[in-house]
Amino acid sequence: MKRYITALFLILIPVAFNVVFFALGSTFSYPDILRQPTDAILQQFVAGGAGLVTLWYLFAVIALLAIPLALFLYTVFQEDHPYLAYAATITGVLSGLVQAIGLFRWVFLVPSLATTYMDATVDPVTRAAAVVAFEVAHNYLGVAVGEHLGYIFTGTWTILLGVMMFKSRTFPTWLGIVGIIAAIGIMTGLLEPAGWAPAGMINAVSYIMWSSWLVMMGIILLVRPNTRMQARSTSMAS
Repeated sequence: MKRYITALFLILIPVAFNVVFFALGSTFSYPDILRQPTDAILQQFVAGGAGLVTLWYLFAVIALLAIPLALFLYTVFQEDHPYLAYAATITGVLSGLVQAIGLFRWVFLVPSLATTYMDATVDPVTRAAAVVAFEVAHNYLGVAVGEHLGYIFTGTWTILLGVMMFKSRTFPTWLGIVGIIAAIGIMTGLLEPAGWAPAGMINAVSYIMWSSWLVMMGIILLVRPNTRMQARSTSMAS
């Protein structure tokens, strides 16, 4: 049963991720808007209304689902790779946690700051304080926690899963290679703050590749026989 639940998580999470990602792109110019001046970000955020806040909430919840996914994947790999599976589970849980923390700022912090900033009756000092608070949260919760740590933990988690596929009775070796390539692309996003322009595009494309990789994992879990269970059944029968 856990095998099928894991497969469903692997398929549904990336599908939901991409649906919300492209919805944010069409309504909020995400992720390009994140590199715009604070004034442009807050104006567009207020223009998005409650629907935009709802999209951010869904995006954060999807990120949190990486936590149970990491736990389910542990059950898939633990017998063949107990130590690597444990390490992968820890990094997977941390990946979901830090990205959710970064994303939830758009739900619980930014709405009040954006409303204050756009309120014509607010005095300049209060408006300036709202800008400072937004930029601190944007750089710390967004760039440092959500992006930087998110790239590190997501990339490391994916690499560990890919390595375990090299000697797996369930997944083919080529799938592990694809995962490692996607992970390297995701971690390339770490170079964007240093000024390497292609890093952002490579990171975005790699996330799409990564989500497709998760779907492939889920499909393989669904269609391939559980060789472990078959081996146990054969052993008991003999």
